[in-house]
Amino acid sequence: MKLPQVNIKNKRASFDYELLDTYQAGIVLTGTEIKSIRLGKASLVDTFCFFNNGELWVKNMYIAEYFYGTYNNHQARRDRKLLLTKKELQKIQRLSKESGFSVIPTKIYISDKGLAKIIVAIAKGKKVYDKRESIKEREDKRQMDRAFKR
Repeated sequence: MKLPQVNIKNKRASFDYELLDTYQAGIVLTGTEIKSIRLGKASLVDTFCFFNNGELWVKNMYIAEYFYGTYNNHQARRDRKLLLTKKELQKIQRLSKESGFSVIPTKIYISDKGLAKIIVAIAKGKKVYDKRESIKEREDKRQMDRAFKR
């Protein structure tokens, strides 16, 4: 029996930010957290990454408590450590210190080996007029697709 693909996205990230560079990282999880992610019970709304002692952490990531968990169940919104190489961490930290850049988680998925992975992006915030332009491009694309279907 094949399990369904877990693909949890942060849809607001591409709307609010211009994504410049992406990195794939592992996440340090407890037993009930990985079970909840495999069921698709996680969310990346309002999450961000920060550096603490040279390590990258994700803050405010929601992973629902596991339904069949006991008193050992995890907290839904705790800080979770991300696993990257030293070279990647140094590059991300250097870029994030520059003005206007942030580290934003964009996607969680389960790898072929069964490990939870998260994709983080170096992002620059969009202005209001950039967001309006994004909406206009999306609407134009929808109209073109409708016209070609006829």
